[in-house]
Amino acid sequence: MPLDQVRTLLAVVDEGTFDAAAAVLRVTPSAVSQRVKALEQSTGRVLLLRTKPVRLTESGEVVVRFARQLARLELDAEVELGLARAGEPAVLPIAVNADALATWFLPALTRVPPRLRICFELHREDQDHTTTLLREGVVMAAVTSSPDPVQGCSVSRLGIMRYLPVASPEYVAHWLEDWPDRPLRQLIGSVPVVRFDRRDDLQDRFARLLTRGRGASRLSHHVPSSEGFADAVTAGMGWGMLPTAQAEPRLRAGRLVRLDPDRVIDVPLYWQQWKLDSPALAAVAEAVAAAAPDATRSSGRAAGASGIS
Repeated sequence: MPLDQVRTLLAVVDEGTFDAAAAVLRVTPSAVSQRVKALEQSTGRVLLLRTKPVRLTESGEVVVRFARQLARLELDAEVELGLARAGEPAVLPIAVNADALATWFLPALTRVPPRLRICFELHREDQDHTTTLLREGVVMAAVTSSPDPVQGCSVSRLGIMRYLPVASPEYVAHWLEDWPDRPLRQLIGSVPVVRFDRRDDLQDRFARLLTRGRGASRLSHHVPSSEGFADAVTAGMGWGMLPTAQAEPRLRAGRLVRLDPDRVIDVPLYWQQWKLDSPALAAVAEAVAAAAPDATRSSGRAAGASGIS
């Protein structure tokens, strides 16, 4: 595949339109269109859907993943040869879930040596869906709940994030006034609950654990921010599952109470990254691996724990 055509496809995907890619590449939109068309003809595949913004086909995902890997290797080689442009930083896109981002992940990135001059481009996504961004070639690495490696990626276990079922004392007094005289399993399906978004099933998993099949109440609030979610639960909008790093300080201060002292939900976390001999990727992987156990140990994790306890 001609490299100028591959780089042009990548520019179109990153910029979203042919016109925007042309401006970045300093060529005409017609030249961009011709290069992409020639690449599609040489591969015998439709690579782009001409929407606004453009969308990749499955074949396009393969080529874009190759383009990003090529760009990463090219920059690493230039650095080692002393040919890199002065001050040119390395951009490293990573997918990470919101709770890790709000607790242990950012301190992990501070462990990466500054001399590598890495610019992190973080994509917030649910841990069950971060592998999609890897597969599409949008990111080079991801924190994910999947132990199954995406094609062309390596995978290593980080540990777990432990979630506790909590609510504010005021919420308990108003909505769960009959608890603990009445079992929580009889109440959990009808009282307000906070969810991160419509894909967040942690609360439903806990409710099904209690009730042996029924999920949480449909009377729910969606708060798509890790800090905002914790604040919403603390304010009494509903009960919710909080990571221990966020829950424990509020429990100690009396701002939250645990709804069940024995049951938790453990979400296993893995690090997946492209199989590249890249100093930048290797340094980030090492920093993340070093920081993640600190977070999981502070959660009171039992060795080898996973799933629902």
